[in-house]
Amino acid sequence: MKRDINKREVDEILDILEQIYPDAKTELNHSNSFELLIATILSAQCTDKRVNIVTKELFKECKTPEDYLKFTQEELGEKIRTCGFYKNKSKNILRACKMIIEEFDGEVPDTREDLMKLPGVGRKTANVVLSNAFSVDAIAVDTHVFRVSNRIGLANSKNVLDTEKDLMNNIKKERWSKAHHLLIFHGRRICKARKPLCNECPLTNYCNYYKENFK
Repeated sequence: MKRDINKREVDEILDILEQIYPDAKTELNHSNSFELLIATILSAQCTDKRVNIVTKELFKECKTPEDYLKFTQEELGEKIRTCGFYKNKSKNILRACKMIIEEFDGEVPDTREDLMKLPGVGRKTANVVLSNAFSVDAIAVDTHVFRVSNRIGLANSKNVLDTEKDLMNNIKKERWSKAHHLLIFHGRRICKARKPLCNECPLTNYCNYYKENFK
């Protein structure tokens, strides 16, 4: 049975992760909120590394929503093909760009409610944009955050939304955004999906997964 974690332990866990990953931040290359929005849409079921390869060329050609609308869905799809699900992503990007122009005066909206009106933008993507582009305290629960937080015990939920609620409840609000990146970095480097490197992890004293499997 998983035990409840207390606030002191949460702070200790985050302090340890900050020592290991002092430069933890989004690894999606971008220079403004619009580029981050596009990159985050492209990152669904795709690595940040691959997205950065694609956007390196894409962002040279497309700097505004109007620039994207010069292309057909098929033309844009070819430019982003290697990101996977390119047909759906190209459709969503073009529809989102149209909505940004028509409903938001050409600017990326800065509220979760408005961001989630955009095609291809769910809660996770909205939180990524809010946190990284607008410095809003938010926790975006991707596969890494979901896995790591539930393994350690920062959350105890079986779905993404409840995991986000657990994290918001257990982590101090001013640490939400940083915690998101710390958990992603830890998930990519040590707490991997198939073979977590528990022998290298400094969080074993806190971790439910470790205690259940190795003690």
